[in-house]
Amino acid sequence: MNRVALLVLQHPDEAREAKGTAPLLRLGLAGCELRIGEHFDPPEPVPGRDDWLLYPADGDAPAPMPSVPAPGALRLIVLDATWRKSRRMLAENPWLQALPRLALGEAAPSRYAALRKARRGGQLATLEAVLLALHELEAPPGSDPVSGPYAPLWQAFERFVAASVARWTPPK
Repeated sequence: MNRVALLVLQHPDEAREAKGTAPLLRLGLAGCELRIGEHFDPPEPVPGRDDWLLYPADGDAPAPMPSVPAPGALRLIVLDATWRKSRRMLAENPWLQALPRLALGEAAPSRYAALRKARRGGQLATLEAVLLALHELEAPPGSDPVSGPYAPLWQAFERFVAASVARWTPPK
């Protein structure tokens, strides 16, 4: 399915969070590795594959889509944590700061907002960010990110959000 490899670095608090989306990624994508911690050794380099960090650009302006390697020659590294904790993980793992960054362009509002409030626009659940990045990297321009090859994972995410809202929303 996906040609881009994925390494998710998950904060321990997020690993205990029942509303987290990283496990769905691990189950739904090929070549998806999940590591839990706050401090990480750099992953072993894979010949012919470049590591890029999926993380917003510094500043408020969205960064233009950089010239990235072909999907089969790319591994995206993703931080799965609250925004505050992800910034701390980035600061405490200098090797992450040295990676080239892939920042998403303008994204639709998060479908996850019913479960966790975003403080700023463009703050998405890990699953949403990864699927949108994979779409930008792998799909033909102008195609719909939700109806393409990742539609089953988007649908599973929608069901997950609906079930979670039903579970954590107090009755009226």
